[in-house]
Amino acid sequence: MNTLRLLQPVQLSLRLERSYGKHNKKFLYKDGKKYENIIYYPRTPDHQDPPIEPAKLFRVQRIKPVKGNPYWEKRLLKDLGLDGKQSDFTVVKNIPENNARLWKIKHLIKVSPVTFPYGEPTKQDIKHTILKENGECLVTKQIGAVEQRSEARAEFDQQPKRLDTDLLRKDARLKWLNPW
Repeated sequence: MNTLRLLQPVQLSLRLERSYGKHNKKFLYKDGKKYENIIYYPRTPDHQDPPIEPAKLFRVQRIKPVKGNPYWEKRLLKDLGLDGKQSDFTVVKNIPENNARLWKIKHLIKVSPVTFPYGEPTKQDIKHTILKENGECLVTKQIGAVEQRSEARAEFDQQPKRLDTDLLRKDARLKWLNPW
């Protein structure tokens, strides 16, 4: 009996406590490359990222409703012109001030870079540009001769088997009345 009483303090002193601290990643991962404030850990030591040329413009579209957001987010949406319909979009310059604004409302918007696959438009081409949803800005520099288009239209109007709206409407109505 005396031996059990004598061993109890020894058993209590052998208890170990586990600490639930976080790893210090500076010592855990040693091959990190520092880019400004970000530490990047490449898969292989000789990995090089391809050079990226940032877009000059962003196409910004609101994807979440304005209602229920705090006043500072509503004010940013209004300043960017995104407080109207949800399908409306705006074009924003890629500068640090605008990027800081977009970062604050990134959960409410969709940002896509504007690319110019056929070259940037000039002042004469502004009437002939189209901005797609994916951010491609298409410039149609040559539309074609007006005489060729008018001749093609005249030939189309003279064809007896063309599908114009009157013919389609009449045929659809007859099929609706007599389906079999």
